[in-house]
Amino acid sequence: MKKLFFVSALSLFGCAAFAQDAAVNKALVDGFRKEKEKSDKDATDPKASAKATFWLERAKLYENIALQGSEVDSSAAKTALEAYKKVVELDVTKKGEAGKSSKEASNVLAGGEGSQLFNAFVKQGAEKYQSKNLAGALEMFSAAQEINKKDTLAALYGGIAAQQLEKKDVAKTSFEKYAANGGKDPSVFYGLAQLYRSENNFDKAIETLNKGLAQAPGNKDLKAEVVNILLASGKEDQAIKELEALAVADPKNTQNVVNLAILYDNMYRTSTDKVKQLTAKAGAGTNAAGSAEKNIAAEKDKIAVYDGEVKRITALAKKQPKNADLKRQLADVTAKKKESIEAVAKLEGELKTAQESAKGQDVAGLEKELTEAKAKQKEASDKAVLNYKKALEIDATNYDALYNLGVFYFNEAVQLKGEVDNMNMTEYQQRGKEVEGRVCGKFRKAKPYFEKAIQAKDEAEAKDNLTNLNGVLEQFAAKGVACIDE
Repeated sequence: MKKLFFVSALSLFGCAAFAQDAAVNKALVDGFRKEKEKSDKDATDPKASAKATFWLERAKLYENIALQGSEVDSSAAKTALEAYKKVVELDVTKKGEAGKSSKEASNVLAGGEGSQLFNAFVKQGAEKYQSKNLAGALEMFSAAQEINKKDTLAALYGGIAAQQLEKKDVAKTSFEKYAANGGKDPSVFYGLAQLYRSENNFDKAIETLNKGLAQAPGNKDLKAEVVNILLASGKEDQAIKELEALAVADPKNTQNVVNLAILYDNMYRTSTDKVKQLTAKAGAGTNAAGSAEKNIAAEKDKIAVYDGEVKRITALAKKQPKNADLKRQLADVTAKKKESIEAVAKLEGELKTAQESAKGQDVAGLEKELTEAKAKQKEASDKAVLNYKKALEIDATNYDALYNLGVFYFNEAVQLKGEVDNMNMTEYQQRGKEVEGRVCGKFRKAKPYFEKAIQAKDEAEAKDNLTNLNGVLEQFAAKGVACIDE
């Protein structure tokens, strides 16, 4: 499956909140380094590290480093988070209540008003993403989501990082949070649906796309993907309904009409295969019985001939008892007669089986199913051609519509030619030439579409088909078959 990254790396750093001047003030960075060095030293001092106020100052220092001087510490936001937690742990009054510093730290940890810790994590996460440290970026974005559970920014970027790390479950969770928090970017819903689709969770994929359409009702990509997933899940009829609605809503969109034609084309081919299967099934018992009866009759005819030969050779042998060749002939004919007798016994068993099979068939049910399949076949055929032609009315040079329509008529000709190939001599003498004329007509009908397809796009597949088609038409001309157009 093609990976989808919903925003470019550049857009990840385009937020005004995180934008900085080309060079961070050197004096500021130097100051951060000195303050960091002192704070790190005091953190190991038992007296200093016992005070909540120290940890609050340390938290704010590292928060500012993350926001303004990441070159001092690229993971400063994490240190700030741990320091804020330490404040909450230490600043407790004698009554067991939270002190002033603890309340301030708790407000920050909860993403409350004025909290910059969330921004610090997102900024450093973005920087790690830019440097291709995806694991580090995901860690930062995940922490940001814990601080502000109603945010969409960290959820979006966390999902992107997780997806690139092939952590699909994490990506899904993150994108689901984005959607639940009111995110509206259609590409997120599209990509989330793709993640579900890759697991064959088609219902969840459709649900996700519909959520996206609720946010962006006119989005063509989301609507088209609904159709694709319906097809992937085997819901062809529903996919056609969705695509027909798209074609009505946007009648000048050639691709929608071509796609609709292709769906009907596929349905036609599927229906054609089903008609063939049902026809064979309906006639299986009868045909097998008829074939067995013919073969039995042929073997019995052989036995009658062998009996005559046995009588003739036996009579000759009585007159010429020492004639070794007559003895050999008699043995040979007797052996062949035995083979035919055994063949009759076997064929009579096959005949009985075929007759029982024919009796066991639900003839009425098969006929009904065959009638329905033929009706669906014709409907699909008519609508495929109709929509290919509609597409060409919108864009007369559309390669897909031209090529596919050429293939459609070519395949129809091949199918009709099968009727001629299966005719016996009597049937061919009665109507073979007429059917051949219709076959030729269908082949000829395909020709202009391949020619126009090649004009629209110089593709080898169209050229090869046209070459084959011209060869077939030449064969008909050589046989003197007159093409009949329908």
